Amino acid sequence: MSLAFIFPGQGSQSVGMLGELAQAFSVVQETFAEASNVLGYDLWKTIQEGPEEKMNPTAVTQPAMLSAGVAVWRVWRENLGAVPDFMAGHSLGEYTALVCAEALEFAPAVGLVAERGRLMQEAVPAGLGAMAAILGIDDEDVVRVCEESAQGEVLSAVNFNSPGQVVIAGHRSAVERAVEAAREAGAKRAIVLAVSVPSHCSLMRGAAEQLRARLEKITIKAPHVPVINNVDVAMAQEPGAIRDALVRQLYSPVRWVETIQKLHKEGVSRVVECGPGKVLAGLNKRIERDMSVQAIYDTATLNQALAE
Repeated sequence: MSLAFIFPGQGSQSVGMLGELAQAFSVVQETFAEASNVLGYDLWKTIQEGPEEKMNPTAVTQPAMLSAGVAVWRVWRENLGAVPDFMAGHSLGEYTALVCAEALEFAPAVGLVAERGRLMQEAVPAGLGAMAAILGIDDEDVVRVCEESAQGEVLSAVNFNSPGQVVIAGHRSAVERAVEAAREAGAKRAIVLAVSVPSHCSLMRGAAEQLRARLEKITIKAPHVPVINNVDVAMAQEPGAIRDALVRQLYSPVRWVETIQKLHKEGVSRVVECGPGKVLAGLNKRIERDMSVQAIYDTATLNQALAE
């Protein structure tokens, strides 16, 4: 039975996440302490005590989610959990996958994703960009709605999360037009999301070029476990190709449906989500229904996954 581990991105964070797991396994807080040393503030305290407003800025959320995914992975390996055959991550989760696959070292990756968050936040002035979730119409219809609603502004489909669930991003006014158009086209739900950055659209190109300069200074190795990237749905092994894919990922769609379909084609029958929450597990059940899906985020789910 082929096994894949997947890692969530922003949106899975919550105040108090991994608190119960940390009581059972010291490696959780040790992982966050490593991250705190890089960041210069107590990341564990921030996510345990909140409030949400303190942990939701993208420059905080990104290292928090990276640390959470790596912490759960370390708990899994400490308990002799199997090394998977493949890994993948949703957006920021791709960095977590690369750390767990030993292509990136953890401490430099913490600094890298904090910088990624800062660059993304600075790329678009507050209030100018937006994202929205469109549920219940075909992907092709979402793309058409974006084309018709752009009216000279930036607007595109950026997260293909599951059949019938697509996230769009761009200039706020264009996103708001698209939400209305999607409702008229029969969408079950079309809602502007509470995010401060329009990720994965062309408004992020400037941030991506600045990220490239930072990535050039980071050591990247061939991953020990193949990692399927978001931008090409491919398993890059060469450090330069991995670096280039991470740059392009910032302004390109997250092709999550195709990623899970590729895992299925590669013979994966069991997928484990590694990190807080179970957002990806929920999506995956709607993509490849015959794949076993679990999420590890506390001792009960850990023990259940280890027993499989």
